[in-house]
Amino acid sequence: MTQEECVFCAIVHRRTPAAVVFEDDLTMAFLDITAVTDGHTLVIPKRHAKDLWDIPEADAVAVMRTVHRMARRIRETLSPDGLTLFQANGAAGWQDVFHLHVHLVPRTDDDHLHRPWSATPVPLEALEPTRSRLVMPPAAAAP
Repeated sequence: MTQEECVFCAIVHRRTPAAVVFEDDLTMAFLDITAVTDGHTLVIPKRHAKDLWDIPEADAVAVMRTVHRMARRIRETLSPDGLTLFQANGAAGWQDVFHLHVHLVPRTDDDHLHRPWSATPVPLEALEPTRSRLVMPPAAAAP
């Protein structure tokens, strides 16, 4: 997909209308036209980035800053019982628009949404092979 074909880039460049609720130099937040609850908001980087693996770190930080600001605004104005953040990467990760975006979904105790999976604890030693592959040396973890 090119930036010219990207629906979120079209929103950023004002070629497609959107219910924008916040904007700064690097990010934009707008209401989702396929909202699952009242106030369902999307936060995107203005520069096209396909997914979390594609976005420059500075833009990712800016997106999370806007997510935090919008979460506070949603709490102040809509008073939900909770808030679910959702961010998907790649078709296998359930991404359907290939421009990085974070969903902020205001929740009520009695809403119709359900967890997409159930978890069962595993022994810590069963995690060791994966942990040892993922552990980062201190120098690599620093920005």
